[in-house]
Amino acid sequence: MTGPKTNERPGTRAQVKNVRMSATKARAVLDLIRGLAIDDAAAVLAYTERGAAEVVGKCLDSAVANAEHNDQIDPATLYVAACYADEGRTMYRWRPRARGRATKIRKRTCHITIIVSAMPAEMLAIESARREAIPGSRAARRRGQDDARRSARVAASRGGAAEAAEEAGIVDQDAAATEALEDAGLAESGETAAPTTDVAEAAEEAGIVDQDAAATEALEDADLAETGETAAADADETAADEPAADDETEEK
Repeated sequence: MTGPKTNERPGTRAQVKNVRMSATKARAVLDLIRGLAIDDAAAVLAYTERGAAEVVGKCLDSAVANAEHNDQIDPATLYVAACYADEGRTMYRWRPRARGRATKIRKRTCHITIIVSAMPAEMLAIESARREAIPGSRAARRRGQDDARRSARVAASRGGAAEAAEEAGIVDQDAAATEALEDAGLAESGETAAPTTDVAEAAEEAGIVDQDAAATEALEDADLAETGETAAADADETAADEPAADDETEEK
């Protein structure tokens, strides 16, 4: 299955027509920048010692400008999605040779096309990490400035939230939990005995009796009742025995 046609490839393009060089010479330079980010492609072209590098660099700058101004794409996120050189018209000249003959001179031309597109998410993440890892680079400085601004915004937002909470009377949950734990510690140490006594007195005034105390009193009453019955039975037995003893004494 063939790929998309050259005029149907997505992205922003720039084209230079009728360049006075052969397509073969232009393709040798275009192969160096295909698939690279814009900054890397510009660096490669700047140090390429070929005549086509200057023309290809101007075409690349035009494609980036078209993407920025026409399609509103950030130049930092662009890469060379496609680049190719097509053959243009050939101009013929004549050169005199020996014995009155003439030889053709072919002056080739080509059409250079460069297409730039926004980087995919994975490629953009890798490229951003690589740029930020370079010390002193623009990306690293920008990252540091962004981190500083973000920290300032977070600090300002936290401060504003705390002030708003104080104005609204909202108590911090951590502070409330700390106070509750402190109160619990005081209760264990006996410092809150007075409030507990007040609660007990209020319960007695309201007629609320502690269930454990009521159960204890009921058991004590039952024990006393059993003890009284036993004492009465013992007294009866003693009284019954005493007359019998008196009768025996009289008989003697």
